[in-house]
Amino acid sequence: MKKEVVLNNIDFKELSKHCKSQDDIASLTKEFMKNMIENMLKAEIEEFVENNNASKNGYYPKRVRSDSGEIELNIPRDRNSEFEPQIVKKGQRNISGIDDKIISMYARGMSLRDIEKQIKEMYDVEMSDSIISRIIDKITPEIEEWQNRTLEPVYPIVYMDAMVFKIKDDNGFYKNKALHFAIGINLEGKKDLLGMWITNNEGAKFWLSIVTDLKNRGVEDILIASVDGLKGFSEAINSVFPQTVVQRCIIHQIRYSMKYVGSKYQKEFMQDLKKVYKAPTKSAAEDALLELEQKWGEKYPMVINSWTNNWTELSAYFEYSEPIRRIIYTTNTVEGFNRQIRKITKTKGGFSNDESLFKLVYLAYNEHFPSKIPINPMVKPKTH
Repeated sequence: MKKEVVLNNIDFKELSKHCKSQDDIASLTKEFMKNMIENMLKAEIEEFVENNNASKNGYYPKRVRSDSGEIELNIPRDRNSEFEPQIVKKGQRNISGIDDKIISMYARGMSLRDIEKQIKEMYDVEMSDSIISRIIDKITPEIEEWQNRTLEPVYPIVYMDAMVFKIKDDNGFYKNKALHFAIGINLEGKKDLLGMWITNNEGAKFWLSIVTDLKNRGVEDILIASVDGLKGFSEAINSVFPQTVVQRCIIHQIRYSMKYVGSKYQKEFMQDLKKVYKAPTKSAAEDALLELEQKWGEKYPMVINSWTNNWTELSAYFEYSEPIRRIIYTTNTVEGFNRQIRKITKTKGGFSNDESLFKLVYLAYNEHFPSKIPINPMVKPKTH
């Protein structure tokens, strides 16, 4: 049917006399939507009856959500209940983009109550918390498929870290749990959240199960793993990927160091420390580290020992060119991920269960994070 034919049958001049406000226009739009859909359903049932030698059997009411608000439709049916409407299918309760908008609002950190108010304002549709929850739950199968998907065989860089959230346990008490995650950079320089795992505490044993999961999902090699200073982390990674170069995050190391340096000396100490991690070569960095030890070793032995004892993993990035160093000696990619997730979850306080946290982080990642990092990290490691 041509649009002009439909429009020519509408007396807009007469209709305009009855529209005195935005609410009148919204009400009229909803009525147009209802009439249009019901006429299309009538055409469908007529064709069905004619082609199948069937008999009509009246109508049944059905309430659906639309971009014009909630609409009560009269759905035609046949005597044998064989008619399958196409414009509004059986079981379909939404004929608009409301569901997608609800999921998008949830991904931006809005509470169920805030979403309920927003939907009412936008669409004049009353939706309870339970209905909104069921809509959001629709992504659960998608998340399960994503978490178990086959990964690429090689990732030049994989960042691994964990964040702590309060999650309600079976007894109704909020407890700290760690959300572990791995972000990989593939051979095309594209960034991808490889997976998420939740446990009570971050530990090397659990990370071992994570890297084993990555291997079982198709990962054959990781060139560089950028991690924090968790004890046993490197051993867990190398037990599954023995050729992987482990780079400890310099930023984590600096933060650890500065906690033990008195405020009076922090500026001076930091100037000397920069000569270590910003040195042009590993040899120059080791000379600067020796000078740091000679100057500050007696005053802050624990800090200096932390650098010297872990130097192999702290200095791995010196084997690469400057552009590559910038993206592996620090977990900036992870820090950006953490900041965005914290921004979205800060008003939550706590989560009712593991799944609710998992859904929000998954949606937030897909909503907010670009897939490509600034440079292409495809570089052959010198150590392989």
